[in-house]
Amino acid sequence: STDGLSQIFLAPWDEAAGTVGTPVRLTNVRTEADGAIWSPDSQRILFVSRVYPGCSDEPVWLEEDNCDRKQDEAAAANPVKAQIFNHLLYRHWDHYVGPKRSHVLVVSATDGNAVRDLTPRREIDDSEAPTFSLGGPMGYAWAPDSKEIAFVTNVDLVPAASTNNDVFTLRLDDPAATPVKISTSLGSDDGPAYSPDGKWLAFRSQERAGYESDRFRLMLFDRQGGKTKEFVQKLNRPKGADFDGWIDEFVWAPDSSALIFTSGIEGNEAIFRHVVWKNNSGADTPFVRLTDRGEFGDIHVFSVPTLHFTELVATKMAVDSPPEIAILGLAEPNHEMLTTGIPIGSMVPPVPPVQEDFAKEVQLTHLNDANLRPLDLPKMDSYWFTGAEGTKVQGFVIRPPKFNPARKYPVKFLIHGGPQGAWGDAWSYRWNPELMAASGYVVVMVNPRGSTGYGQAFIDGVNGDWGGKAYVDLMKGLDAAEAKYPFIDKARECALGASYGGYMADWILTHTDRFACIVTHDGMFNPQSAYGDTEELWFNEWEFRTPGSVAPGQPWRYAAGPIANDPFRKWSPMLSIENAKTPTLVIHSQKDYRLDVSEGMQLFTALQRLNVPSKMLYFPDEGHWILKPQNSKLWYETVGDWCDRWTKTNDYAVMPYAAPPAAVEAKVDPKTETPKGKTKPQIVQATAPAAVAPGVGAMGQSTAQEEMVTTGQASFAIAISVSPDEVRIGSDVPVKIALKNISKRQIVFGHRPGMNNPEFSFEIAVKNAKGQMVEETAYGREASDTRRRQEETRTTEFVQPGGSAVQTAQLAKLVSLSRPGWYTVRVSRKDSASGEVVRSNEVKFAVVP
Repeated sequence: STDGLSQIFLAPWDEAAGTVGTPVRLTNVRTEADGAIWSPDSQRILFVSRVYPGCSDEPVWLEEDNCDRKQDEAAAANPVKAQIFNHLLYRHWDHYVGPKRSHVLVVSATDGNAVRDLTPRREIDDSEAPTFSLGGPMGYAWAPDSKEIAFVTNVDLVPAASTNNDVFTLRLDDPAATPVKISTSLGSDDGPAYSPDGKWLAFRSQERAGYESDRFRLMLFDRQGGKTKEFVQKLNRPKGADFDGWIDEFVWAPDSSALIFTSGIEGNEAIFRHVVWKNNSGADTPFVRLTDRGEFGDIHVFSVPTLHFTELVATKMAVDSPPEIAILGLAEPNHEMLTTGIPIGSMVPPVPPVQEDFAKEVQLTHLNDANLRPLDLPKMDSYWFTGAEGTKVQGFVIRPPKFNPARKYPVKFLIHGGPQGAWGDAWSYRWNPELMAASGYVVVMVNPRGSTGYGQAFIDGVNGDWGGKAYVDLMKGLDAAEAKYPFIDKARECALGASYGGYMADWILTHTDRFACIVTHDGMFNPQSAYGDTEELWFNEWEFRTPGSVAPGQPWRYAAGPIANDPFRKWSPMLSIENAKTPTLVIHSQKDYRLDVSEGMQLFTALQRLNVPSKMLYFPDEGHWILKPQNSKLWYETVGDWCDRWTKTNDYAVMPYAAPPAAVEAKVDPKTETPKGKTKPQIVQATAPAAVAPGVGAMGQSTAQEEMVTTGQASFAIAISVSPDEVRIGSDVPVKIALKNISKRQIVFGHRPGMNNPEFSFEIAVKNAKGQMVEETAYGREASDTRRRQEETRTTEFVQPGGSAVQTAQLAKLVSLSRPGWYTVRVSRKDSASGEVVRSNEVKFAVVP
């Protein structure tokens, strides 16, 4: 709205023209309105708003809204912004909760002032309605007669330690009615949805208290009889075993005859259907899988009754394509389907399906076709192997663009979060495997113990065993990929993970040296401290409880006992950090309240004090996920550069270093004063240092001679190249500088903080065709001030024997290149150990009008 507040607007719809008319504002809610849902009779609209719970005690809405306004104005005028906490869950995900709570409200479609708070404090106390759900189902719904609603809330005293969300119903046609709890499990109940005929209220349910990754079952509440039963899905197997997957999202068929839902299975998020009633034989009707590969979601159904035909509309994405809208055609249960669904029983891993007669599928939108057309997006391979305890585990491989099977490629080994998550045939703007492969890498992904889509027992296998079976699965999965795919270069592999994947990256860092580098994003480094600085206590209290214990996992319960009996210490990367040797990039964000930024800071501090090559990327304005586009760009660039550096890939590829020839053929332009014929490179004195470079140029593009120049007992050598070697006046002249460790020990490379600061690292001399030093720019004169450079804070990185440190200098920022002609550049640096000045080869470049 014009006042900057989120409100509900109504706009007329022209069915014939397919156009929307001018919107008119309906609500004027001080605390804003969001999540609007029309009532089936189109008379009212449900929505949510974050209100002050005390204000909801007011008898009428106008007084409640005025109370909210006064509270907001008082808070804005108060110069003191301190907060006082008297309960847990005072912050959540990426924000502090504050004094407001989410409530469910209803408004008349014809009168924006006719608002009613349906979940006032007298009914739900200080709770949220609906409860917070990160990408989960909606927490409120209308009954078909528009006289009742269902909503989700958690009224436990310590919501930070409880997953006990419950489903309540509320009659709206009775002013004296109060919410009625219909769910009974000790775990989470959510996603209420009424059947179109009004007989049933379906919702998802978890049995076990405190376990956010328990199996999501589907429950049916009989509104007439008041009983609840589980909607048991039978597999098409001889013994009719129950379906063991999660119900992730579901919708009713238009005639209430069936439920259509999505569930993860072997790297796909497939759509299934199951009828509610018995078939003609009286036996349980097996449910069918309607889709093949890809990840489906946001499903909607509508029917064509005269054709006994239902169309299903959903989003679909795959690893090589962002989401688009697809339509699936399927017949109604008592009629022959256009295409027969595939029984789920045939998908038991690793046996491939025996039938692939899926529902007819048509892609409706093509919004990304133009963007995808010029890209080489390789398909994803699936492979199976034997993991810990003889269990079958699935992995995936994506080849790089322009793949050449005769080459050897470095590897990015991606580890997913959760740990109850999964890699699969899906697109993501975070940790996109196609983008990870695009810079010339083979991407390997494994779904270890704890991953979804392989049954609940497989998921439960990570509980209390964070560094155990899952770690073995991952290492065996990489072993299997190395054996199966000969183009993998075993000596150039990096392990990368976030969240639980970040924890596992830390565990790998402290338990093996097989990787060339590690990237750990928002990971748990010290489980004991992570218990106290997280917000959702139920997670750690479940995952770090001792096997067989019903008491919550809390560090003080085990502190006096041996480490072997203390999950917080047994699975602590921090306690093994002295084993760390692998170069590690640490990434963490200030607003990550799931795994506090201090976890990343602790790890980085330890690595620095142990002299392990390390770098930290810190985001002050992000949470557990990197969501801002420019931050995401920096993330990918920094991660890519770190992997390139330690796998000697792209800009860090090993150059063909050789002793300088006796003479170098000079490029001669007759219009310049450069001497013709052969000329030996001159050793020149250092002048102005180079400027800060925004990035590193591509290796191998320069046509200039590249060589390493070494003298005496120096521990390193320097080689430079210019790309391109001919530029127009006013253009940048990037000089790539590679310092290579030629000794048998690691050396310390000190320079100014930042990715590329060669003005601190090297002395750079630039001469014109007459052999005269080129005039410095103002920046060059400032940067060449030795005293100023010495005052700069230094950062160090450790260059291993045979390794290189690469930076790029921009000469046009350093010296004046305003005149056409040939120029030469040479780089020098003093070896702090031997005291010798090491000079690079001399490279020529031309400046043209």
